[in-house]
Amino acid sequence: MATTETKATTPAAGTYTIDPSHSAVSFTVRHLMVSKVRGRIPVTEGRLVVADEPTSSTVEATIDVAGIDTGDPKRDEHLRSADFFETDRYATAKFVSTKVEDLGDGEFVLSGDLTIRDHTHPVSFRGEYLGGGQSPWGASVIGFSAETEINRKDWGLEWNVALETGGVLVADKIKLAIDAEWIKQ
Repeated sequence: MATTETKATTPAAGTYTIDPSHSAVSFTVRHLMVSKVRGRIPVTEGRLVVADEPTSSTVEATIDVAGIDTGDPKRDEHLRSADFFETDRYATAKFVSTKVEDLGDGEFVLSGDLTIRDHTHPVSFRGEYLGGGQSPWGASVIGFSAETEINRKDWGLEWNVALETGGVLVADKIKLAIDAEWIKQ
């Protein structure tokens, strides 16, 4: 007789901090209208409060834009420049949640305010609770992943080059994916 494992669809209530070693924002953007560039931006700080009623939970996270990594140092340097993130002035971005919607079976919509370069706009991530457990060091941990798509121009990221063949060098739409591991306090 086979047994069936069931996964908890909501994490245990409590306060959690981000594990920066196991958390990041990744992005995908079209390049030259024919390919995609992928990159990673570290999440350096974060606080998650899981409420007894999960839809009352809150999250805040700080993203280290100066740590952007696309695998190409020249491109990363350009992304840190005033053409894009201007990390000399705005080294970090910030997300603060405003609402959580439970979609059932561990899935949710997380809405909040994303601030990049002093521009703040609402965004909604569709996400999934990946589960929880104990680390080998005895800490209680939980994990989430979430995705959304934004228009970079909403945050003042407007630099581009028109192509002779039509189109532009860098697409306006950016796909964001967040993978985050949290440690219970």
